Amino acid sequence: MRAPQALFAARTFASLRRSRNYRLYFGGQLVSQVGTWLQGAAQSWMVLELTHSAVAVGLVSFWQFVPYTALGLFGGALADRFDRRRALMLTQSALGACAVLLAAFALGHGRQMALVYAIAALRGVVMILDNPARQALMVQMVGRDELANAIALNAGLMNATRVIGPGLAGLVIAAAGVGDCFALNAVSYVAVVIALAMMRPHEFHPMRLAGRVPMLETLREGLRYARTTPRVWVPLALLTVISTVGINFSVLLPVLAAKTLDAGPEVYGLVTSVFGLGALAGALVSASLGRPTWGMLLASAAGFSAFELVLAPQRSLAVVLVCLVLVGLAYTMYTATTNTMVQLAAPDALQGRVAGLYSYVFLGTSPPGALLAGGLSQAGGTLAAFAVAGVAGLVASAAALFTVRRSEPTGAPGEVVGPAP
Repeated sequence: MRAPQALFAARTFASLRRSRNYRLYFGGQLVSQVGTWLQGAAQSWMVLELTHSAVAVGLVSFWQFVPYTALGLFGGALADRFDRRRALMLTQSALGACAVLLAAFALGHGRQMALVYAIAALRGVVMILDNPARQALMVQMVGRDELANAIALNAGLMNATRVIGPGLAGLVIAAAGVGDCFALNAVSYVAVVIALAMMRPHEFHPMRLAGRVPMLETLREGLRYARTTPRVWVPLALLTVISTVGINFSVLLPVLAAKTLDAGPEVYGLVTSVFGLGALAGALVSASLGRPTWGMLLASAAGFSAFELVLAPQRSLAVVLVCLVLVGLAYTMYTATTNTMVQLAAPDALQGRVAGLYSYVFLGTSPPGALLAGGLSQAGGTLAAFAVAGVAGLVASAAALFTVRRSEPTGAPGEVVGPAP
């Protein structure tokens, strides 16, 4: 068994082993993402305690992502024009400042929800550039051959910290309050800025930028390419449905803990961490698989939706935890496969815009998704929210399979998706 295990390890951590810049990025993100999940868990719990309303929790997500819904397409065009490393240094510093504002609100015993919504909206504005720049920088750090591995490892990082952050948040909230969680997150952004500053630009893989053409033409060029490329528009169309109805964990997990399971912040931290543990396992599996196929994409999408459907009626903590592990595993395999497939389909000059489209769909659907999840939870509990998500995702997966068989009949659904010519 030693040879297969060694091969698995070699494939799983290839990007970390081969790229110094990616190791720096990974290390900075390791610190920062713990703070991000710490803040996310604390913010949801704070809003639930202030308002006793699942709808209010959904409104925070709505205001955080509505700027992205309105202007997110321009972020990808900007990422194709400017130095992505410097852009991230700016955006990460701005996100740290937002965390400072939240800490001041909580430690000052603020109760005005309008301020929480305003800070969330400010974060959303920063994310317009942050997300596509982050996605496009990944290709520059590791190259196309290692992109699938780097994306999966990054997903693994996010979900490993999801295990740590919310669990830590539960302990910090119980011991000191939510304000300390926000303050810790503010400090964590320093690690990312230092890591970005230490990178060696000459070690980046060369990428051709878009040039100084008019912004609207730059945007139209990216949309035109996506619309005519099945390897881009089919995954994004499927993601639109699943992200809107099924990927609303910041709204549903606190409601699942507080309302469905009738528990406190410790259990909230536990259910969020267990979901992250499953997602980490899914990311490690994805990192070892190589380039994505249509079969991987559609199977992980259907599996994610089916597991949410199974989770919907559960009321036992033990059964909920098992279901969340499976949901998390399928979730990361699905999102990592979608992200990689879309980015590998993009030529260099369109990398930021195509990556921006993935971020736009993933984040831009959050405002309506958060309101939908909050409304369904308010009316029918997490049973209604997870059931609707599961059914919609399965229907969308079946429709995507039918579309793929018609648009790429020679190799789908098992065809390996490689770089665009």
